[in-house]
Amino acid sequence: MTKTTTPKPSAFALALMVTLASAGCVGTGPNTQRGAVGGAALGGLAGAIIGNNTGHGNALGGAAIGAAAGALAGGTLGNAADNERGTLYHSEDEASTNVAVEDPPPPPPPQREYVGPQPTPSAVWIPGFWAYSDGGRYVWVAGHWEIPPPRYHTYYPPHWRRRGHLYIYVHGYWR
Repeated sequence: MTKTTTPKPSAFALALMVTLASAGCVGTGPNTQRGAVGGAALGGLAGAIIGNNTGHGNALGGAAIGAAAGALAGGTLGNAADNERGTLYHSEDEASTNVAVEDPPPPPPPQREYVGPQPTPSAVWIPGFWAYSDGGRYVWVAGHWEIPPPRYHTYYPPHWRRRGHLYIYVHGYWR
């Protein structure tokens, strides 16, 4: 009697499919991409070592599982950084927050911001702006140089948009 078995995908193939499928879902910012790639590399290395040293000698399976977990974790952390910095927003509607206050932000501080030397020719100066803290008050965020994400050239700085009797905070975003 001949026993027929259905081939099962290897752990590596399964992890690769999960990683590729989820990579497009996480986001498109530079930190998301770097986080996913770096997480996959470190996770794969750690998984291979653990898989090999568990007594089963399954370095390939451990590497695959570690790479998938690392890519997801790294991509998620990178995506958080992209969202915090506003690099994933493409329009004012996307960048608008649910931070709404009745009092307008104060005028910029009277002293001029020091604009240091441009670190690279592609760097863009991001002017200082008023943000709103979790403590319920405005805080000044100093200006700084930033390298645009790939394929983006124009920066729209954070600002407060008046809507009715409220002021809505809008993150900075790239186009």
